[in-house]
Amino acid sequence: MIKEVLVDLSGTLHIDNQAIPGAIQALKRLKQQDLTIKYVTNTTKESKRMLHERLTNLGFQVNKSDIISSLGACRNLIASRSLKPMLMVAPEAMEDFQDLSCPPTETPDAVVIGLAPTEFQYNRLNEAFRHLQNGAQLIAIHSGKYYKTNDGLSLGPGCFVKGLEYAAQCKALLVGKPNKIFFQSALTASISPSQAVMIGDDVTDDIKGAMDAGLQGYLVKTGKYREGDEDKISPSPTKVFESFVEAVDDIIKELN
Repeated sequence: MIKEVLVDLSGTLHIDNQAIPGAIQALKRLKQQDLTIKYVTNTTKESKRMLHERLTNLGFQVNKSDIISSLGACRNLIASRSLKPMLMVAPEAMEDFQDLSCPPTETPDAVVIGLAPTEFQYNRLNEAFRHLQNGAQLIAIHSGKYYKTNDGLSLGPGCFVKGLEYAAQCKALLVGKPNKIFFQSALTASISPSQAVMIGDDVTDDIKGAMDAGLQGYLVKTGKYREGDEDKISPSPTKVFESFVEAVDDIIKELN
C-alpha cells in the first residue's frame, strides 16, 4: 500500500513558469488522499523561498516545509563539516548559503557546484581546479546531464563536475538525486521505502535513484523525458505514464 509520494518539480509539475497541463488539479486530487506528499528537487537555480513562490504563483498548493531540496541538503552538509567552500551556484540560490562561503582572506577547503551558468567560464573553473589541486573537496549539489526549459533542453552541471573530476583527478561527493541517502532522508521516519513512490521525468536521477533506495519509480513522459528512456535502466521503471496527471489517477485508483 502506498503511504507516501515524492514528487519531482521541474519537468514533472512545471517547466519554467508554465504548469504541466492538468498538474495543478491532479495535485489537488492527490492531496485529498490519505497520503504524505513531499517535493524533492535538484533545482539549484533558485533558493527554496524563490522556488516556493514560483510554485504558488503558478497555482500549486505546496507547503514550503514539504520541499526537500538538494540545496538544503548541501547547506546542512557544509555546516555539519564546518567547511569553507568556494560556491559555484547561481546568484538566485546564494541566500540558501548565507554566511557559509569562504572568507576572502582564507583558502577554500571545498568547491561546491550547482547549476550556475554565470559561473561556468574559464577563469572561475580554473580557480576551482587550483583549489582542488591544493586539496579542496569537490561537492556536486547534483550532476544532472540536462534539464528542460521553454526553449528546449539545456546543459546541466554534470559535464562541468566531470570536467573538474578529470582535470583534478578527484571524485565529487554527490549530495542530491540520485544519492540513495537523499531519497531515504526525504521519507517520513515511520514510512518504509517500499511504501513510497517517486514520480519524476528523469529516468536516472529520479527513477533509478529512487528504485535503488527501495522506492517505486513512476516515470512521466514530460520535461526532459526522451523516447526510449524507460529502456535505459535496469530494472525498468515500476510504471510509465504520459504525465503527472495519469500517475496520480493510477495512485488514486490503487488506493481505492
